[in-house]
Amino acid sequence: MNGAEFVRRARRYARVHGRAFRFDKSAGKGSHGKHEMDYAYPCILTPEDDGPGYVVTFPDVPEAVTGGATRAESLVLAEDAIVVALSFYVDADQDLPAPSPAGRGQELITVPPHTAAQLALYKALRREGMSVRTLAWRQGQSTADARRLLDFNRPPPLREVLTALRSLGRTLLVGDRAGGGAARRRGRRLNRRAAT
Repeated sequence: MNGAEFVRRARRYARVHGRAFRFDKSAGKGSHGKHEMDYAYPCILTPEDDGPGYVVTFPDVPEAVTGGATRAESLVLAEDAIVVALSFYVDADQDLPAPSPAGRGQELITVPPHTAAQLALYKALRREGMSVRTLAWRQGQSTADARRLLDFNRPPPLREVLTALRSLGRTLLVGDRAGGGAARRRGRRLNRRAAT
């Protein structure tokens, strides 16, 4: 189905179901509807009072709390904690918290690319005011299959999530950047060890 056919079908669906239809041309040629939210959240590592270990909290996502015996273990567990906490927002149909810039002494924790794609899809659905049922209709699939696109416990193949994003005029951008000071120092130590 080409774009014009999709618009005709969407207008007809809206008319039959008594809904408003809005077509955003800015999501078309040129802009490709790129979604610019970064899924890297700053965390605070606090040494435990009663022994070794760290407690990890996220200023932007208070539901994400974890900890580990070492700093490295705490940072690994922090990635799981932020994914689980953000999935709570999706399950509750609430807006995702926007990440703030990392402050002094904070570490940035990024969500895995697959989770970032699911979060981008969720955010695009909310922005469009579209239900999962409507997404299913648009993609010609069952509502259950469309719901699985936002299942963080049993994620679907990445290509399916990306296809759904494209059907909303969006794309996922994946990039890299230099880590914070602590990450750079860890990298230099690992490089020195590898060189010897």
